[in-house]
Amino acid sequence: MTSRTLRRRLHHGDVDGKKHEHLVSSDLDDLNEPLLGNNENDNKQSEGNTLEAVWSDEQRKEQLHWTLLFSQLIAEWAQWFANIILGSGSLIGRIFPFSLVTQIGPIRSLLPPPLNPLQETRLKNLQERLEVPFDGSRLEHQDALKQLWRLAYPERELPSLKSELWKEMGWQGPDPSTDFRGGGFISLENLIFFAKTYPEVFQSLLHKNDGERAEWEYPFAVAGINISFMLVQMLDLQSGKPTSMPGIRFLELLSEDAMAFDNLYCVAFQMMDAQWLAKRASYMEFNEVLKSTRAQLERELSLEDISTVKDLPAYNLLKR
Repeated sequence: MTSRTLRRRLHHGDVDGKKHEHLVSSDLDDLNEPLLGNNENDNKQSEGNTLEAVWSDEQRKEQLHWTLLFSQLIAEWAQWFANIILGSGSLIGRIFPFSLVTQIGPIRSLLPPPLNPLQETRLKNLQERLEVPFDGSRLEHQDALKQLWRLAYPERELPSLKSELWKEMGWQGPDPSTDFRGGGFISLENLIFFAKTYPEVFQSLLHKNDGERAEWEYPFAVAGINISFMLVQMLDLQSGKPTSMPGIRFLELLSEDAMAFDNLYCVAFQMMDAQWLAKRASYMEFNEVLKSTRAQLERELSLEDISTVKDLPAYNLLKR
């Protein structure tokens, strides 16, 4: 089933056993997805909540700061105490060689670990990619869009960069460049990586081959941009050094795989579609499904013995 772009947003409600339709605009939620909403309406709706959102964000940052500071102090005290009582010459250390080490471990795991040179280099390269906006006037960005089309539809003729045919891929209008907004060029790179690395899964999601699909399906390409944006937020990649637990765990993945972000993107896309089918969702429920996807990813990243993206349970979804 070819993905279709919705020209209007419909909300279906059952009233007295009958379905009624009315137009609604989608609010920005906690994830701040910038791409499935109407820009003008979103801006108007968000004006009244700006101060509240900023205040809430500042409170969260302050709370995180004090939590990390307090944890750091506890960890330093625990390490100092452990060095005293667990030292090789300590009688207590010989009597209780392991009792406190297991208690110190969980405390230390809450703290952002120091980055090794490889992690620093890869994190810097990734953050540099995040800073590149999509620019439809740049030839390399135009060529990337053309590459995505050829990967998606290898047997079809390449359309012009402004054509109604782009809607078949799940862009909201005839000009894909207008859909990137907060996603940046990396979101296009993610789609290309997906198409090249996991072509069967990519094609299945593009054409909506799996499961019983909704009448109002999510647009494939725009959904992909939202997933890139969601991952950047979840992994705290726009800060100098990630301090969220998913971000800290991601740094471990990055040390094993330079393309960890792109591989995690593919897992997240397939996971989102699985959630979509499980919930029997339709277009207006996309943000809810994306939130569920984020929550599941965070749970899997918190599991022990996860050193690469391929260790995640959801990675099995990519195996065809």
